[in-house]
Amino acid sequence: MSKLYLVPTPIGNLKDITFRAIEVLQEVDLILAEDTRTSGKLLKHFGITTQMHSHHMHNEHKTTEGIVKRIQAGETIALISDAGTPAISDPGFLLTRACVEAGIAVDCLPGATAFVPALVNSGLPNDKFVFEGFLPVKKGRHTRLQLLAEETRTIIFYESPHKLVKSLTQFVEYFGANRQVSVSREITKLHEETIRGTVAEVLAHYEAKPPKGELVVVVGGKK
Repeated sequence: MSKLYLVPTPIGNLKDITFRAIEVLQEVDLILAEDTRTSGKLLKHFGITTQMHSHHMHNEHKTTEGIVKRIQAGETIALISDAGTPAISDPGFLLTRACVEAGIAVDCLPGATAFVPALVNSGLPNDKFVFEGFLPVKKGRHTRLQLLAEETRTIIFYESPHKLVKSLTQFVEYFGANRQVSVSREITKLHEETIRGTVAEVLAHYEAKPPKGELVVVVGGKK
């Protein structure tokens, strides 16, 4: 039966892909990739020769309708992002919603995503948490931080290395210097590390040693 597969891909270590993910990517009619050049290296590594088309944040509004029609016509299509699980701070939501509304089967495979290991590794409470993804760059950032200052659950953010110090500085302002925080970078990669402490301590660390690589920031909730 034709359907849409959402297939997680490794966030660093290629061994983290699942056997099922490889099988699905080999068997579908088409793979939609955020960046075909990046995904091409992954597919080549695993000997996957399935045709790829681009599907990213700049074209998904235009391409979604056509993809839905292709699945309705009998094709089975897989969506992957550059790394991790599609639709988690990556394209995928619009296509998934369109398929659901059209009565098309959607199957999301379990697999790699950055925030779960960062949360578990943080040592902060993980029985209840809030995933925020990337904070607004400008508009709405102040309002969002004000709201999150009262959040009692653990909060998870994605952040780029050149904005981390700014965000931690704002966390001192909105959450307080003594709020606990954990910053994980380069998860599953060669230089993976996690820095834990108060917001003030972790801020001082990264002011002295600017970060590199992909970052997940986990902040303790308000007590």
